[in-house]
Amino acid sequence: MKRPWNRTNLNIYSLATYNKKEINMNICTYVSVVNMHPKLYMISIDYNTLTYQNLNKKNTSFVLQCLSIDNINIVKHMGKKSGKKFDKLKYLSKNNLLSNWKNYSVLKKTCFVIELYNPKKVYEMQDHCMFVFQMKSFKNFDNRFLHFSDLIDNKIIL
Repeated sequence: MKRPWNRTNLNIYSLATYNKKEINMNICTYVSVVNMHPKLYMISIDYNTLTYQNLNKKNTSFVLQCLSIDNINIVKHMGKKSGKKFDKLKYLSKNNLLSNWKNYSVLKKTCFVIELYNPKKVYEMQDHCMFVFQMKSFKNFDNRFLHFSDLIDNKIIL
C-alpha cells in the first residue's frame, strides 16, 4: 500500500512565474483554495526551486495552471528537473507546448488557468514554504484533470 501522502487524488498544477523575460514553470501538488471572498489560493513551494527564488523578486507575475491528462508527459520535465539547470521555456517552445493567455505564455491543453497576485509567505517549514495568493482572473478550458493517482499509475511518483 502507498504512503498516506501518496494516496490522495489531488489535481496537478504548474505554477508559472514571469520575471521580465524569464519564465519558469514548476509542478505543484499541494494547492488549495482557502478563502472565497476574496478568492485565495495556498500553494506549497519547495525552497530549492527557481519558482521559490522568483516568488521573492519584485515585478514577478504568476499563473497557476491546472494540468489535464494531456499534460502528463511534461510532468517529469517541469517537476523533476530544476529550472536553475534546465531551460524549461526552451523545452516547451521547442516541443510546441505553449499558447498565449492575457500576454502570458501558458501550457497548452490545461484545464484552467488562474492569474494570481500578491503572494505572501504564511508558513515556513523544513523543505517547503506556504504562500497565499489572491486570484485576479481565470479561464476554464477542459474537465479532464490530471490527478495524483495518474502520476503514481504512470510511475512518475513512487
